Amino acid sequence: MLFEENKSLKAFNTFRINAAARYFARFDNKESLTELLQNLPVEKLLILGGGSNMLFTDNFRGAVLKNECRGIAIVKEDPENFYVKVSAGENWHSFVQYAIQNDYAGIENLSLIPGNTGASPIQNIGAYGVEIKDVVHELEAYHLKEQSINIFSNNDCLFGYRDSVFKNKWASQFVILSVTFRLRKKPVFKTNYGVIEQELEKMGITELSIKAISDAIIRIRSSKLPDPLLIGNAGSFFKNPSIPKEQFDFLKVSFPEMPGYPNLENKVKVAAGWLIEQCGWKGYRKNDAGCYNKQALVLVNYGKATGKEIFNLSDEIIQSVQLKFNISLEREVNIF
Repeated sequence: MLFEENKSLKAFNTFRINAAARYFARFDNKESLTELLQNLPVEKLLILGGGSNMLFTDNFRGAVLKNECRGIAIVKEDPENFYVKVSAGENWHSFVQYAIQNDYAGIENLSLIPGNTGASPIQNIGAYGVEIKDVVHELEAYHLKEQSINIFSNNDCLFGYRDSVFKNKWASQFVILSVTFRLRKKPVFKTNYGVIEQELEKMGITELSIKAISDAIIRIRSSKLPDPLLIGNAGSFFKNPSIPKEQFDFLKVSFPEMPGYPNLENKVKVAAGWLIEQCGWKGYRKNDAGCYNKQALVLVNYGKATGKEIFNLSDEIIQSVQLKFNISLEREVNIF
């Protein structure tokens, strides 16, 4: 039997929401995916990776196909870079640690981000001054309707802030099977973002290395973000909004502590977590849905919250930030 019926998805999403899929199956290569697609019992389809950037607000009344493609290999190198091909089902943080152990530089700042490698270019994941767009060479994607393989270059992906062509023009039309990363032989350290330098100093690091930076970031993230294995969450629930510089300057008069980072096109990126905290949500809890007490940007499931309860809380937060600051927050998490 190819498909399981009425399969609980609680173990397959980091929010630990107890939703069910009408049909569920796994694939680990192009051939098994093709077979599943040719035998789909329904049209509605969801490709599932690590389940770290989604919120189920109801049962999924379609077919869920879990990507379990595995494998890591160097496909070529040049004087400056290794080109490492990683199958989409590989855990992202495990791959980062693999790269560090082998002295492949460029993704150490992206340590401890939950999820699988295949989702990383879709979301253009980023942290501490580095984004996936900085290291993707190309990726291999499977067209669901045509059942054919397409190769996308970095430019083809049209990367933006937490965005790519796979979230708009080609949304739900491709399955990423592998990503080839261009990782440096000689590291270029990025430590001037956030509190990395302070953490390295606390650790007594006198000689920089990609492992030291990774360790520092793991310590920073662990100190303020809940472990999904202990408290259900999807990491940052909202994007950091970019607002016109004129609006930022106006708000700074009333809120001089507001952090902002100059952005493109005369805009300023504002910290969504700070905005949410100013509205009093940090540490808020209603039943088992809450706003984490160490980082207001993270919504959490303390045990038995439903997806609708988490979603409704996010709605209230969006409304309060709009009312207080006239800034529209956008959810980073995909809603199903």
